[in-house]
Amino acid sequence: MTTFEPTRSAALAALDRFVPTAGHHYAEQRNFDYGPDRRDNISVLSPYIRHRLISEQEVIAAVLTAHSPAVAEKFIQEVFWRTYWKGWLQQRPAVWQQYLVELEYQKSRKIYGLATACDGETGIECFDFWVNELCTTGYLHNHARMWFASIWIFTLRLPWQLGADFFLQHLLDGDPASNTLSWRWVAGLQTIGKHYVASADNIERYTDGRFERPRLTLQPAPVAAAPHPDPAAIIPVPSPVPGNYMLLLTAEDMYPLDALPDGVQLAGVAAVDPVQPCAANVAEFCKNALENATREIAGQLGIRAKFIESWSAVDLANWAKECGVTDIVVAEASVGFVAPKLKRLAQDLVARGICLHFFRHPWDDLCWPHARKGFFAFKDKIPSIIRQLNLA
Repeated sequence: MTTFEPTRSAALAALDRFVPTAGHHYAEQRNFDYGPDRRDNISVLSPYIRHRLISEQEVIAAVLTAHSPAVAEKFIQEVFWRTYWKGWLQQRPAVWQQYLVELEYQKSRKIYGLATACDGETGIECFDFWVNELCTTGYLHNHARMWFASIWIFTLRLPWQLGADFFLQHLLDGDPASNTLSWRWVAGLQTIGKHYVASADNIERYTDGRFERPRLTLQPAPVAAAPHPDPAAIIPVPSPVPGNYMLLLTAEDMYPLDALPDGVQLAGVAAVDPVQPCAANVAEFCKNALENATREIAGQLGIRAKFIESWSAVDLANWAKECGVTDIVVAEASVGFVAPKLKRLAQDLVARGICLHFFRHPWDDLCWPHARKGFFAFKDKIPSIIRQLNLA
């Protein structure tokens, strides 16, 4: 069964194992879900990429040492899909806020069949299996996620917002942008009027006949959709001036050393507890990964390290001063749970004589502005982005 060790070394080892198969093998086999005991047809890197224990740049660069961009095209596009979703939502934060409001409303209602679905007791064999797999392992094959969401929305007739929340709570790679917008896409809200409907034939073929054929709603209407808000301009993040800083790690960005601006010298490192609501196993993975990343960075650079249990401005300010600095640097968080926490933290730190400085990954700076429309327009920019980052 697939398990995920919460360390950067495990992430790099998983990347090394996958690289030889990232070309034709991946393109031909990636849609098959053989179950949790066999994942050799896909990368299984998403929990590490989501928390940036390894970066998108590292992954693409490693794959392109073994394959040409054309041969590895399918996998490269999958990595860029996650970035596209982040860039799309970054330019339309109101979509995230609307989701949160709608989610609270749905949670306040008594919804028939919700508990049965969440407990994996619907009687739909494949769906119930995926519920158990998700809750046990924190992972689902991407194709299974699409089938799951379609069954949830169109066959079980449950609110998509609650399904998206169920995934966010239980996925090790649960990401506010890619998860929310993927559920919207299945429902017919993202590409308005175009929804994804799972079929028994498709499930049977791509699960290697592991389940009895499910009885599904075959011709449902998409969920009613309002027009998307117009994309807003992405605000530049000025680079911190050269000097001594303490590095702050969050669950959004656990190993940002390669993205640090020139001239930033680190006198210490700290990490703060994850803030995304999640199941106990997901919270444990994130906390352990943060603690391990903090220790590894401290050991690599010969600096002091501390894990802070809460988002306490007092504790962070005291630790910065113990490290001999009054400035903290942190990777910008995209739209989601962490970004507003960092904004409030920055305000609280000022009152304690500490300045929190943000920086943005060059990857995000290059990619996000191209996510104004659909993915296919974004996809056309991928070769140029790869060249600009000297990945091939």
